[in-house]
Amino acid sequence: ASLPPQFSGLLGTVYRRGNLSFTRDGSALVSPVGNRISVFDLKNNKCETYPLATRLNIVCVGLSPDGSLAILIDEEGAALLVSLIGKCVIHRFFFHKPVHSVSFSPDGKKFVITKDNIALMYHAPGRKREFNAFVLDKTYYGPYDETTCIDWTDDSKCFAVGSKDMSTWVFGAERWANLIYYSLGGHKDVIVACFFEENSLDLYTISQDAALCVWQCDTELSGLKPMPPKDAAKENNAEKDEEFLEEPKGEEIHGKANPSEKESRNKVKYSRVAKYFFNKEGDFNNLTSAAYHKKTHLLVTGFASGIFHLHELPDFNLIHSLSISDQRIASISINCTGDWIAFGCSGLGQLLVWEWQSESYVLKQQGHFNSMVSLAYSPDGQYIVTGGEDGKVKVWNTSSSFCFVTFTEHNSGVTAVTFTSTGYVILSASLDGTVRAFDLHRYRNFRTFTSPRPTQFSCLAVDSSGEIVSAGSQDSFEIFIWSMQSGRLLDILSGHEGPISSLSFNPTKCVLASASWDKTVKLWDMLDSWRTKETLILNSDVLVVAFRPDGKELAVAALNGQITFWDHENAVQTGSIEGRHDLQMGRKELDEITAKQAAKGKSFTTLCYSADGQSILAGGLSKFVCIYNVKEQILMKKFEISCNFSLDAMEEYIDRRKMTEFGSMALIDEGAGDEDGVAIPLPGVKRGDMSYRHFKPEIRVTCLRFSPTGESWAATTTEGLLIYSLDAGLIFDPFELDIDITPSNIHKTLRQKEYTVAIVMAFKLNEKKLIQEVIEAVPSNE
Repeated sequence: ASLPPQFSGLLGTVYRRGNLSFTRDGSALVSPVGNRISVFDLKNNKCETYPLATRLNIVCVGLSPDGSLAILIDEEGAALLVSLIGKCVIHRFFFHKPVHSVSFSPDGKKFVITKDNIALMYHAPGRKREFNAFVLDKTYYGPYDETTCIDWTDDSKCFAVGSKDMSTWVFGAERWANLIYYSLGGHKDVIVACFFEENSLDLYTISQDAALCVWQCDTELSGLKPMPPKDAAKENNAEKDEEFLEEPKGEEIHGKANPSEKESRNKVKYSRVAKYFFNKEGDFNNLTSAAYHKKTHLLVTGFASGIFHLHELPDFNLIHSLSISDQRIASISINCTGDWIAFGCSGLGQLLVWEWQSESYVLKQQGHFNSMVSLAYSPDGQYIVTGGEDGKVKVWNTSSSFCFVTFTEHNSGVTAVTFTSTGYVILSASLDGTVRAFDLHRYRNFRTFTSPRPTQFSCLAVDSSGEIVSAGSQDSFEIFIWSMQSGRLLDILSGHEGPISSLSFNPTKCVLASASWDKTVKLWDMLDSWRTKETLILNSDVLVVAFRPDGKELAVAALNGQITFWDHENAVQTGSIEGRHDLQMGRKELDEITAKQAAKGKSFTTLCYSADGQSILAGGLSKFVCIYNVKEQILMKKFEISCNFSLDAMEEYIDRRKMTEFGSMALIDEGAGDEDGVAIPLPGVKRGDMSYRHFKPEIRVTCLRFSPTGESWAATTTEGLLIYSLDAGLIFDPFELDIDITPSNIHKTLRQKEYTVAIVMAFKLNEKKLIQEVIEAVPSNE
């Protein structure tokens, strides 16, 4: 038996929140997408989403200097140590509090994380196998408020930490005789970033009110003296009393903002050389992110208005300024050569890579602003088209995972999209009262179909020839038929007494099936001047209808959670699946009733037959996608499409600890006063932001489609467009396997020039790459 489809890609989401990081060679970019990471290969124009996930959305990513390891930390402080080579999780760790940033030292031996008002330094996992990958080395105290950013010196001797208390602290990674800690002020707002100069202790600090301070140090890096052994021993003895025997806590370093004169004698001293302001007088544009390239002295700063500046330091010369978005720039990263700059805008989910010297985009991607509603595969399976509630129609390449064209002609949410049989025309229906046809050769909207009276279109179907276009209305209960060739309205089919929920053309006959909330499915005969051929009556409102690829069977999903199968020629029901229990509903945070009760009103909202028609894919308001065998009417496999608990309705039971006598704690506006959160309301204020409420998107599957090749299927979900495929490389299917048939023996036989034996052995092992290698190794004269 072959393996079930595995998660193979996430399209439609390119950046959510967190920090962007370039890989060691500077040709690939690591971007957090919800609770997963995507790696964008900018040289080969490809994107890959790794098959590993955290429990909540990722907020910070730290890459090791050799590019083999990454630390991913989610909203609650749970960390994963990940191998970027093997694409697997090596170690899990919980920091117990939200973490603001993580950074490896340049030599790769240590890493620092900032949480609360402290910085923690850990021994980084090395090449040796270790029982505990994260060993705490030192804890640094000093700032009074949350710590926000980290930067290391080039030789890993010291690091700087910025804080929300407007101070920046320089700490020694070792205990240096002339530098244990140093506190720098000079700002009037939260520190956004701090950067050391190359091979120096000189420092730049940048605050949220767009001020830059340049600090000069009176000591070179080589001038840091190690602490004499006797002093270090005294320090250790003093601290041993505080340590617990159960858990090695590591060394603690307590910094003071105003050390005494005796303590600061013969120590490193900093002086402020200059202070620069990014905003012109009268501007109040918050600085939200910054990055510095030490070799080229290039400073890139991003602002809340979507503008970024390029400056040359230390003279603060403006090189370039550009507006790339109308949302705040949440993250900036510069690659190792200093040529490419990556920007992430979390508001719109934008990801941009800008080459500043040629002033051109290397990468420009944006997901759907709202959730995706529908999708369709092209007939060759190479492209996927998606429609979203933001009114955009996007076309994605399945092999590179990139969006290569976006159509923005619709003025309201797109409800349905489809390809015609040629594969060069895309049709989309929208709530703005239009159905539009787009040409994939010239990327233009060449036809717009409308109804005589404005109406909202809820579903769409095109016949197998691509000549007849039909759309269902959700407010006038009518079906409209147009000619693709002329663009003229051919007919209006009335007869339904409720909104039209779904349309489907029979692939082999000229029959259109329409489903409605009036508990009927009507079959219309195109050749008999669109007369109603049959009316199928169901027990509940019909939500979706789909024909089998051979056109001989019709599947119908209704509001009571049933999927029924019909022989539409004779109007006879041939089978049914009771699927409500397979959906397994989750309970939303604000639900007053249990998930079990809520499940009674839930149903499948999307159906799709497999290419051979033997199985059917079903999904709805749940995190599960079900595959049923049509003949046996049994559940074959259930896929959990997300394990991201930042989404709502993920759990069946609400944690009792979250319930108080006043209701769920989810109603409390968390994050008040944060940079992304709400402003703290003053006491007694009657007018404020009434629209704000604690909002979590609910997990749901809006559309499912099998690929025409039958090797993969795609789902539009709250997380994005997920693709599950049968990975041919995962299936090991040998033929008459022997103990002597191994890849090394085959290579050995090849070296001995026994080509026939090698080919037979390779075919028995049945590894595609090996067969190709053996056949290519045979000389032409043989």
